[in-house]
Amino acid sequence: MNARLFDCMPDYSEAKFPPPRSFQDPAIESIIAGRRVGHRVQMLCSPTGSGKTYLGLKLCHASLKVGRKATFVCDRKSLINQTSAVASTYGLHQHGIIQAQNPRFNMDLPFQIASVQTVMERGWHDTDLIIVDEAHTMYATLVDHIKTTKATVIGLSATPFTRGLGQIFTNLINAATMHQLTESGELVPMKVLSCTRINMDGAKVSDGEWTDKAAAERGMEIVGDVVSEWSRFAENRKTIVFAANVRHCEELCRQFNECGVLAEVFTHATKDNDRERILDEFARTDSAIRVLISVEALAKGFDVKDVGCVVDCRPLRKSLSTAIQMWGRGLRASKETGKTDCLLLDHSGNIVRFIEDFTHFFYHGLESLDEGEKLDRSVRKDVQERETVCCPKCGYKPFFKRCMSCGHEIAPEAAVAALPGQMHEILIGKHRVASSERDLWNQLCSYASTSNSRNPQGRAWHLFRKISGHEPPRTFSFTADPVPVDPAIVRKIKSLDIAYMKARAAA
Repeated sequence: MNARLFDCMPDYSEAKFPPPRSFQDPAIESIIAGRRVGHRVQMLCSPTGSGKTYLGLKLCHASLKVGRKATFVCDRKSLINQTSAVASTYGLHQHGIIQAQNPRFNMDLPFQIASVQTVMERGWHDTDLIIVDEAHTMYATLVDHIKTTKATVIGLSATPFTRGLGQIFTNLINAATMHQLTESGELVPMKVLSCTRINMDGAKVSDGEWTDKAAAERGMEIVGDVVSEWSRFAENRKTIVFAANVRHCEELCRQFNECGVLAEVFTHATKDNDRERILDEFARTDSAIRVLISVEALAKGFDVKDVGCVVDCRPLRKSLSTAIQMWGRGLRASKETGKTDCLLLDHSGNIVRFIEDFTHFFYHGLESLDEGEKLDRSVRKDVQERETVCCPKCGYKPFFKRCMSCGHEIAPEAAVAALPGQMHEILIGKHRVASSERDLWNQLCSYASTSNSRNPQGRAWHLFRKISGHEPPRTFSFTADPVPVDPAIVRKIKSLDIAYMKARAAA
């Protein structure tokens, strides 16, 4: 990034950000460290509730303070004003907005908040830092610009699962996991009720996924059940409902309103003046609108903290990212309103189809962008018995290996044996490969540091878990100090990599 000092540089020195949460400064430091070693284009995987806008604006501020230009790119109209308002609360008032007919259009300012659609129409402007919000939604012209620009590019996404992201972003950083944010109180636990199911047997499929038209047609058959079961379980909760298409949204809205529940539809077809009215009203804690119904317009980046219920009426087989984005709309904590959990009324069957992969992502985040791509390309089949399986410790369901409520875990079969004794020697087969878990961790850190991994720390973490059968202790910090790696460990890692590649090819 080349510094460009302005003759009349606005003063951004008085900007004041709220105190960072424990993981936010380390995430920014990791971004800076990645840039120093040559990663111009990086992805920050940051779950709902982790403060992606805060992180992106703080990176912009760091650039602006030293006289460089910064641009924060949004992919939705509703997010432009939302980001602008947040920037102003932090003291970054002096910014232009690149959006059709926006009165704050001013290209003379070094800080811009831009609509990606407008930028694509008008062409890119000169800037030193580009923050791409919801970076999993990659437009061809945006990808082309990222490849050719000299600017530093940071992508922000809760679900960077889109195909090809690993070819664009050369470094992946996990800001925090959903589990960590739930433990710290940033997110609330999700309480799941499997409700009357949309029957998708034999429904039309395109590229492995059910078509929106087929999902909507089947969904129409249980609209009455959706309304009645919401009235039974979630009547006092502010709610977002996700449907399959606009017609499905409108029918759900009609039946909610007929039952005396004020509902509104918010989709790509909603007019701008209605959008503003609906969003302003729904954001009020005493909102008259109790149910807001959408397809995808509310699934990404939309944040109303006191939403206490999500109704999932959009059946999916492949797109775990879409499911996570939908469910995440109700997971933000709201201490002001006393919110303690989020109720998911699952009419789609998605929680059962995705429970295995969602549980893993909930606790561990992503090891690589290629892993994320696999999560959105694998077709999941219905596993009927999973719906009745509950946690043997607390009774939460659905349950798969590790409980998302209490954390109880069925220990995976370990690839190594631990002998009794003070040092707990680590064996692979009958061969001792490490004198202790610490020794194993140091060897894996050394291996990951020299293996061209885009995320050495995450690579070492996942290898330790696969080899030992459990997570590395939290007291183990990553170290890049070179140590000899036992040949048996190298062979084990290669066998794990081969198994992974075979599974990926099969998927």
